[in-house]
Amino acid sequence: MDHLPKRATAREAVDLLGKSVAILGSEEIAIVRNPSYIYAPFELYPLPPRPREPLRRIAGIVKDMDGTTTTTEPLCLHSLEWMVRQVTGRTTPELWPGLDPHEDYPHVIGNSTTKHVEYLIATYADAFQPMECLKAWIRCAGWTLAHGRDRKRQQEVLGNVTALGLHALLKEPVFAKLADGQVFPDADKRVDELAEKESKQLLEAFRVQRLPDRVRASIDIYYARYHQILGDIQDGQGQNRAAKVLGSPDAHLIETMPGIGIFLAAVKGWLGKDLGLFTEILADHVQARNPEVVTNSTDVMRTRLQTLGRYLSHHPAPVAVVTSSIAYEANIVLGEVFSILRKEISDWPVSAEKRESLFSHFGSPQRLYDAFITATDSSEIRLKPHRDLYSIALHTMGLSHEDFPQVIGFEDSESGVVAIRAAGVAWSIAVPFADTTGHDLSAAVRILPGQIPEALAIHALFLDPWILEERG
Repeated sequence: MDHLPKRATAREAVDLLGKSVAILGSEEIAIVRNPSYIYAPFELYPLPPRPREPLRRIAGIVKDMDGTTTTTEPLCLHSLEWMVRQVTGRTTPELWPGLDPHEDYPHVIGNSTTKHVEYLIATYADAFQPMECLKAWIRCAGWTLAHGRDRKRQQEVLGNVTALGLHALLKEPVFAKLADGQVFPDADKRVDELAEKESKQLLEAFRVQRLPDRVRASIDIYYARYHQILGDIQDGQGQNRAAKVLGSPDAHLIETMPGIGIFLAAVKGWLGKDLGLFTEILADHVQARNPEVVTNSTDVMRTRLQTLGRYLSHHPAPVAVVTSSIAYEANIVLGEVFSILRKEISDWPVSAEKRESLFSHFGSPQRLYDAFITATDSSEIRLKPHRDLYSIALHTMGLSHEDFPQVIGFEDSESGVVAIRAAGVAWSIAVPFADTTGHDLSAAVRILPGQIPEALAIHALFLDPWILEERG
């Protein structure tokens, strides 16, 4: 298909799609819906054939952040629920019990923020209150301008002043100062007063009659809450905030997924045969989440892990982390994750010398990952289940079409496993956790309830056993 036309009739386009599918050997096509404000309602992605043989090598590994490396879902879900309460005025459990884990969670975990918010605003449209939304937007816009640490977010809020028909706000001295970058001690109080005083006059001009506009305003409200809590975590107040948000002094807003530190150290080649020392730890993780899996004897598993670790020490794999979070959020989250991992390394069953080396390797996520791809590298329009972020990751790692069949991708959600395969990675592995077990993960080649530990301890990263023995 070297001489593609720049434009085609509908019938010619159908023929081109057929030729593309034939060339790629595709047996499936992903149908990806676009946000409501995009002209084309959906896009089609030919998917690579499902692999029929074990891997001969690992050209690279791409993996999600939320749900695979860490879980920030309690924080995201809290912020989404808080947003719905603000735009509906149902601010207490008595007025509304909150998001439904069975009905809502499958639609608000794993996709882009726009799709999450779009689903919720459409689902709870009957309860939407323009006045409550306006007051909340003014407060949240004011907070973002006064306290937000992400400049792009501040620019988006200022752009939405015009998009939402609120030009008059820029004539109000309090808001005008914040828009000009001026910060003053009682900004929050004065913005609250502004929201209460001017909302009636602004309501008629407030453009939230259509779903896309409601989503636009609600996204600003969601991000204000999310970033407020992230700022607390960044300032060392994460535990106090978690106790207030989740109602438990022992709760955490950011946690590592089981075995992720061991996995990263192994695939980068840093553990070598010492990977076998983690046999019981990994087996316990697998059994806790997938008790039906056949784990063989401990000795067999230990030998398999030793062989895998030895192979990876000679053939380390480049690793990319890919997230629909913006860079500001991802840096805070992964910084916290790596702080937790360094504490875990203190208890790892390895020599003191190796432990010191691992401390250095886990100094920062930017140094460990060969590609660190966030929503900031693309656009809200092109996030998962679109392939863009994973395609950027593959390109950043220097991988070509010939390498794609030897790449492994790990994701916890429906949109994630679709995005990986749409990028050309056949080995799309689903590692669901509690909040994504209800997702349709059929686009994945394998579904591992035991998550990353199962991929290591049971499947030896899907490598051909002969390759492991000969090249380890």
